[in-house]
Amino acid sequence: MTVAPLRIGNASGFYGDRFDAMREMLTGGPLDVLTGDYLAELTMLILGRDRLKNPSGGYARTFLGQLEECLGLAHERGVRIVANAGGLNPAGLADAVRQLADRLGIPVRVAHVEGDDLTAGHPRSLAAHAYLGGAGIAACLREGADIVVTGRVTDAALVTGPAVAHFGWAPDAYDRLAGAVVAGHVLECGTQATGGNYAFFTDHDPARLRHPGFPLAELHEDGTSVITKHGGTGGLVHIGTVTAQLLYETSGARYAGPDVTARLDSVRLTQEAPDRVRVSGVRGEAPPPTLKVGLNRLGGYRNEVVFVLTGLDIEAKAALVRDQMEAALDAAKSRPTEVRWDLARTDHPDAPTEETASALLRLVVRDRDQDAVGRTLSGAAIELALASYPGFHVIAPPGKGSPYGVFEDVYVPQGAVEHVAVLHDGRRVPVAPAADTLVLEPAPEPALPEPLPPGPTRRAPLGVVAGARSGDKGGNANVGVWVRSDDAWRWLVHQLTADRFQNLITESCHLKVVRHTLPNLRALNFVVEGILGEGVASQHRFDPQAKALGEWLRSRHLDIPEALL
Repeated sequence: MTVAPLRIGNASGFYGDRFDAMREMLTGGPLDVLTGDYLAELTMLILGRDRLKNPSGGYARTFLGQLEECLGLAHERGVRIVANAGGLNPAGLADAVRQLADRLGIPVRVAHVEGDDLTAGHPRSLAAHAYLGGAGIAACLREGADIVVTGRVTDAALVTGPAVAHFGWAPDAYDRLAGAVVAGHVLECGTQATGGNYAFFTDHDPARLRHPGFPLAELHEDGTSVITKHGGTGGLVHIGTVTAQLLYETSGARYAGPDVTARLDSVRLTQEAPDRVRVSGVRGEAPPPTLKVGLNRLGGYRNEVVFVLTGLDIEAKAALVRDQMEAALDAAKSRPTEVRWDLARTDHPDAPTEETASALLRLVVRDRDQDAVGRTLSGAAIELALASYPGFHVIAPPGKGSPYGVFEDVYVPQGAVEHVAVLHDGRRVPVAPAADTLVLEPAPEPALPEPLPPGPTRRAPLGVVAGARSGDKGGNANVGVWVRSDDAWRWLVHQLTADRFQNLITESCHLKVVRHTLPNLRALNFVVEGILGEGVASQHRFDPQAKALGEWLRSRHLDIPEALL
């Protein structure tokens, strides 16, 4: 007997995403399940600090606000809601949802998933949480839950869990599970799949991208899916937007998770109709024997001051104030352990406004002692106000210094985590770890197509022919690059090597850069190890999450065949 497709949507890509998205998704068209992704590495640190102030907190409070408006709608339409908004306290959020439902007089069954919290075993961490799979979510839904809240699960688990509950897939239905993982990965970041943050946005009507609708997937029993959105909503869904999201925050061809390892090199995308992209051919393998655990801890204190340098002699002005500040920091009782300078030449010659005539010299300091980054820096900077370069001023005076976080990941055996589904009636159902596992190994590099024949070239930005999307994974960044034709792929795959990437992205020239090849997507994925220091919360660089690293790459000039331009 054929099971009807599962129509599953997304209403949140991060904690702080569009508040009205839940209502938009519930009223925009039919759905079976609505998911919300509220967690990221940085979010776990934020929630950890919140819980230090309020032990009953530690979850995404905006989720409750959205439910207050939309719980009745979901109940009327028979839409189940699955969200990882529980953060560090899924049991607390489940209780809060029950209280809300009772106050509103809406009879819903609320369940939650536990077991990810390993903080007690990592006493130096503010939060240590394992990335669980979708089996606990599936157990809650099978037992009749209307709302399931979780803590730290993989983003794709918000889709694999409902899929397993709906289709009854066995734990070793790896190809089908992998198809659900790919659909979940496309949905997880909300409007990034429907035209948000899209490299080729100038190819489309700006009005269409002003308010993109959130994505949904029509998931089939065989693991294939169609990525789409509600009719009449903004944005667009096509092979380019789906490719961009598939490459986001991934690395090699093997995309591992607790439920299955999905082979991204097997994914095939087909434009089935306007705003409908079919995802097929996905192959899966047994998951690895370990679970990733994200550790968040406080790393110390940081502070910064941005000096504004206007008009002539920018380099000389920067050198003067830098020498003055370095001397003052050296003479201080406690010099910060880390001092970093960056000069952004935002100035233009003969500029029509003072702002466009100015460059920015940014000084960032870090230390475990708050005074070393607070009083030491502010005293040194303020005392130069009348004694430095002409036109001396700063964006804002430095403050006391603020704490910053550090993220790292470790791995534990799947069996070391007590994964539990806590049902709406209070029953606790243990979730067994994967019975079969496969140690994760890099996929073999595929054969490359023949290069384009020689011909005339023109110096032009890479972004004329290639799209890109980039993001963070701990201290590493990934940059996915793709093209839209076979000829462009034949050129890209031979020209954009790891060495060429390092030449173009000079910040990476002393770091390890690994290139992964995905021919079905006409895509390359580069992992730049260590470029983000100790993770986003450490604010190691100007763009701490590497969100624009891909756009920087697209702006770099290469000799591109004229046939592609």
